[in-house]
Amino acid sequence: MLTSSTMQETAAAQTEDRTRDQASQLQGLTTESRNEASEGFDTKSALEIARIINHEDAKIACAVKKAIPEIALVIDQVARSLRNGGRLIYVGTGSSGRIAALDSSECPPTYSTAPGQVQYIMAGGPKALASAVETNEDSEELGQRDIARRRPTRKDIVVGVSASGRTPYVVAAVAYARARGARTAAVTCNHGTPLAAAAEIAIVAEVGPEVISGSTRMKAGSAQKMVLNMITTGAMTRLGYVYENLMINVHMQNSKLVERGIRILMSACKIDRATAVETIKCAGRSVPVALVMLKANVDKPEAVRRLAKSDGNVRLAIEDNVLEL
Repeated sequence: MLTSSTMQETAAAQTEDRTRDQASQLQGLTTESRNEASEGFDTKSALEIARIINHEDAKIACAVKKAIPEIALVIDQVARSLRNGGRLIYVGTGSSGRIAALDSSECPPTYSTAPGQVQYIMAGGPKALASAVETNEDSEELGQRDIARRRPTRKDIVVGVSASGRTPYVVAAVAYARARGARTAAVTCNHGTPLAAAAEIAIVAEVGPEVISGSTRMKAGSAQKMVLNMITTGAMTRLGYVYENLMINVHMQNSKLVERGIRILMSACKIDRATAVETIKCAGRSVPVALVMLKANVDKPEAVRRLAKSDGNVRLAIEDNVLEL
């Protein structure tokens, strides 16, 4: 029978082993390496600092470009999941979690999605958005527990976001979701990581060493923001919530958004302001309904019927086609 002292010694040894493993893993990550371009950074003038950061930031779009094929796969999978009544669920910690939370929270006002369609799970919960709760990111158990509470199914897609690609919380959550039939993807900034191995699709934007070594809220964070923007923008466009390049599913809840809706309708239909305002009123303050009314020359009930038939795809509603994806 193990004594209390023996159990404590075993736990301490396990913790020490994990620490050594983590140190070994971090050592090989490009995001943790020293950046020769910013050597002597603390001796530079403000102008030199800004130029160095800007020079390094210029590399981000090229790194993301290399991952476009994988990003496209995820865009289509997210569109399929949402169309079939599933969800996009982001999982992240620290800066990655905050970026995921931002992308999730901006979908309802931008595309009028239901709040539950695009979600985020962050180590430490909502309080971690403003306060550091970084110790939770080392817990596989918490990652599994938090995703389990969302009951992922084969209709959903779960996207793990981690600059290092080795965050235990995120890796465990993605592995749990995949085991239960959910589609899974990883967004990371290093190749050959545990997160990439846990997911079906790995999006790797290898931005290289940070200006401040290990400060992955910088280049890595910007790359992740770009990728998540591409995923949700692409998916919502595939779903027909964008017409041409216009944000026609805008949720008109304040004066700025009302004005934006009016201008979008004027641009899409080549009409004057008075006609746009009157049509939006007749459409129940819905830009998609107003757009279908004008483009297809139908009344409101017919426009609503067409949008329902096309699952909200505005172009197909105008053409009155059945959606096939």
